[in-house]
Amino acid sequence: MHAIHITDAADERLADYRDLTDVALRRVLEPEGGLYIAESAKVIARALRAGHRPRSVLVQEKWLGDIEQVLADAAVPVYVVAPEIAEALTGYAVHRGALASMHRPELPTVAEVVAGARLVVVLEDIVDHTNVGAIFRAAAGLGADAVLVSPRCADPLYRRSVRVSMGTVFQVPWTRLPEWREARAVLHESGFVLAALALAHDAVALDEFSARRPERVALMLGAEGDGLSRSALQVADTVVTIPMDAGVDSLNVAAASAVALWELRTR
Repeated sequence: MHAIHITDAADERLADYRDLTDVALRRVLEPEGGLYIAESAKVIARALRAGHRPRSVLVQEKWLGDIEQVLADAAVPVYVVAPEIAEALTGYAVHRGALASMHRPELPTVAEVVAGARLVVVLEDIVDHTNVGAIFRAAAGLGADAVLVSPRCADPLYRRSVRVSMGTVFQVPWTRLPEWREARAVLHESGFVLAALALAHDAVALDEFSARRPERVALMLGAEGDGLSRSALQVADTVVTIPMDAGVDSLNVAAASAVALWELRTR
């Protein structure tokens, strides 16, 4: 490990970490630059175990020992800065130990991701990074084999998604889908039944669907508020709903994913 002490937030070696709170900027800069940001020693360690390669690490002096243990003998520049430099650089008070600029791995094809899978989660246009991260955590913990995200869904490797997922975005295989017509064909060719989790007058209750669950299920989840689009519902093979009480019609999408995945888990 090569520790480098830096005292100027404008130092160009720190460019990967600049303005991390500017979501619109990072959505463009990170994928185009072939990178993503991992936050905390635990998350960085999970990324390394998944085979991801760090480009550099940003850390404060008091956490240098923790990151030394994570990096072991990796030849990675570790930029050591004071707390005020870290905050001026990133735009927020960094209190999770370390940040790593990671090389973004090439995404596999849909066919590669779903090969051998029995239960996959499909996210359509979910723009809240917190919900994306929470769904990945549910997928990892409740037995989903993969996650597929629509072209306009939030980036699972965005810093907040990674953090909320507790690094499980590195455990669960995932990739981006094409548009619905092509996506439906690919999933049908792989033997999946597309089950849309939505409100509809002809929807099947989740427990009823689970009782006669098809061998391979693609569970479709829609954006916050509006839910699945008309195009998504048109390609779905069935619509499934979670029965609710007390006049509540639905759950937050991340909570709904956990309920549905628990019910559909392989017994």
